[in-house]
Amino acid sequence: MLKSIDDFLNKTTMYRLLIYYLGGLLGIAFVVGIFGKLGFNPVALLVSVVILIAACWGINRAFAFVFKVPVNHESSIITALILALLITPSLDKYGLLFLLAASGLAMASKYILTIKDVHIFNPAALAVVLTALGPQQNASWWIGTAIMLPFVIMGGLLMVRKIRREAMVSGFLLATFAATALLTVIDHGNALTALKQAAVTSPIFFLGFVMLTEPLTSPGTKGKQTWFGILVGLLVPPQVHLFSFYTSPEIALVIGNVFAYVVNPRVRVFPVLSQKLHIAANTIDFVFNPDKKLAYQPGQYMEWTLPHGNIDDRGNRRYFTLASSPTEATLRLGIKFYEPSSSYKKAMIEMTEQTNIVAAQVAGDFVMPRNKKRKLVFVAGGIGVTPFRSMIKYLTDTNEQRDVKVLYAANTIQDIAYADVFEQARKQLGIATTYVLSKPDPNNQIPGQYWRQGYVDAEAIRATVPDYRERTFYISGSHQMVIAVQNALTNIGVPRRNIKTDYFPGYV
Repeated sequence: MLKSIDDFLNKTTMYRLLIYYLGGLLGIAFVVGIFGKLGFNPVALLVSVVILIAACWGINRAFAFVFKVPVNHESSIITALILALLITPSLDKYGLLFLLAASGLAMASKYILTIKDVHIFNPAALAVVLTALGPQQNASWWIGTAIMLPFVIMGGLLMVRKIRREAMVSGFLLATFAATALLTVIDHGNALTALKQAAVTSPIFFLGFVMLTEPLTSPGTKGKQTWFGILVGLLVPPQVHLFSFYTSPEIALVIGNVFAYVVNPRVRVFPVLSQKLHIAANTIDFVFNPDKKLAYQPGQYMEWTLPHGNIDDRGNRRYFTLASSPTEATLRLGIKFYEPSSSYKKAMIEMTEQTNIVAAQVAGDFVMPRNKKRKLVFVAGGIGVTPFRSMIKYLTDTNEQRDVKVLYAANTIQDIAYADVFEQARKQLGIATTYVLSKPDPNNQIPGQYWRQGYVDAEAIRATVPDYRERTFYISGSHQMVIAVQNALTNIGVPRRNIKTDYFPGYV
């Protein structure tokens, strides 16, 4: 069941999936509105959506031109669709002005309310906070209705599955329900009634699935994400207040955004392409010179935005693991190209030193443990080797001693990337790499290295890692490869807590 879901989710990027989800909710609301179930004219909803998309798109483009940064149309469309689900549609003068004001404030926040070129607040949430405090136009969050709830939950669960933020959303929901029940009991109310209202007639599921999970305004590591979700959840119940100041869903999220930035400062860099190196079959190592020093841990990833023409349904943003080490002055991306390639990857092939590309949001928990005595195994599949190139290069540059074994799965010797880095680690640190080739050429073996034919299965693990029960395994590669190796490890008795996986479905 989960494999079928993941296969479906792999076909598009997170941002494009979010657009489909939000658009689907609005389409359903239009149909429901025809039958008078939402309390507003469906034509007004349609007009509101058109106005918001046009306003956000145009204002975003204008700000991008003024600030001389690449424009991201997906982002403006997503914000417009979210606002359409928060603001009750109205065709009177004040309703239309509300839409325009919210659009302008949301887009402006991304360019003006920034630290080190990174916006801090969820644009849609901040916009409705400011319109409530200024012209006193309040968002109704009409999406939080019983008739829309099943559709919000079904699509929301797919989104959470896609971006692997189950812990954050779960922490948020549990904190919200717990705080609601506790505060209701303190006020001598009926906790069950309050919980039912919170679940069925409030926007908490939409807030959690859609707005809480925005990557650029939430922490980039799992532990901090969980605490971020809990904090926002505790602030959501309507009983929460400081003296006469009561919170609301948007205020709770904006406060959470501040917390997220404090505990996980974000950065945006504008790297300049330096080299394109062919390092394996259909694989290129893109080497960039960043405009500022970037702090990250080996194995982490960033979001890369590459504006280009004729964008296909996979969009202009990708998450790529940094193949470079923090010890290097350059940033590296190891990219495998397949046919047919996306418009994004075609644009990468054509990149020059003049190409504008933006890298933001260092994130990820796929990093080496702090305990240097822990025995590790790195299992790479294909271009999933990139985080291990980062880790191994870091170890050799710092001469850090760790007990590490590497299993590198590939089809042929021509598919192996970064062999020079692994060879240097073997000579300098004694870190042995075993290349597991499914289609080896007996006449073209790997000099000085150990290799075996087949796949990284239980037999290969037992043969190459005799003390596998004592080690922590890191696995990076395609979805199918990660699941296969994970199953092999659990079948031979490796505890799940000793298995860390890393893959990005749908970002290729």
